[in-house]
Amino acid sequence: MKEPISDHIIRSAGTLFYREGIRAVGIDRIIEEANVAKATLYRHFPSKDHLVAAYLHERHERVVRSLHEVLNTMERPRNQIKLIFERLHEKADSPEFRGCAFALAVAEHGDSDRVVAVAQTHKKAVGDIFRAIVSKADIKTNQIAAHLSLLYEGALATVAVARDPKAVLIARDCALLAFDAAVSSTQLLKA
Repeated sequence: MKEPISDHIIRSAGTLFYREGIRAVGIDRIIEEANVAKATLYRHFPSKDHLVAAYLHERHERVVRSLHEVLNTMERPRNQIKLIFERLHEKADSPEFRGCAFALAVAEHGDSDRVVAVAQTHKKAVGDIFRAIVSKADIKTNQIAAHLSLLYEGALATVAVARDPKAVLIARDCALLAFDAAVSSTQLLKA
């Protein structure tokens, strides 16, 4: 089955946006890369802002789907946390990895309410996944989910700047320590 043209444009533009930066990639470059007419691009995306938001929305769906796969693969909350960070490490270990696409987009295109809204939706969804893990573990503090989210986000930022994927493994270890401490604290409260 042939890929819909709008998906093809998003995929082509998204690759360029992530690799080279949103501001560095012009519409003519996207048209060339996607091998479409200018009228075709604008029929599907009335502006570059719309295209950037569509790219981020597609990436959001892909990342959230991947995180939900972890939840469905592992039953124990601790193993879910461990696997989330290990999968992030696998991605961060690629030479093409530039960090969080949403943070990069807001840094470059933060004057766009559309782009900021997609990025905020994504960050909330990641936080919700960590809240679901913590809830499943029956931990009595909401702070641990915020800690896990910040460790995840911090790992993304650190890898982007330091270019060292080991930062994700350090964040994983910190996340597991924080999770174990929260579980122990909850068990003491129940005793």
